[in-house]
Amino acid sequence: MLNEIIEKLFYRNNPKSREEVKRRLKLVIAHDRADLNPEIIQAMRKDIIDVVSRYVEIDDTDSEFLLENNQRATSLVANLPIRRIKAKPTQDQED
Repeated sequence: MLNEIIEKLFYRNNPKSREEVKRRLKLVIAHDRADLNPEIIQAMRKDIIDVVSRYVEIDDTDSEFLLENNQRATSLVANLPIRRIKAKPTQDQED
């Protein structure tokens, strides 16, 4: 019992923090392997949000863009929370 208390006080081992660090490291490695600089990633993010926003209202504050890497390929994964579907396409789509 006392050992558990001491471990909790002095040996903080936060699994969530560890997982977050691993996720960020994977992202950095994927960026390096894909040879995409942050400006290109940001431009891609803006373009994707602009296109998707023509059809649905998204919550871009909670959107997430990740580069995932496996041995065969690097993938761009976009997680875009949808607030609602738009009734009519915006003017940009009709052009």
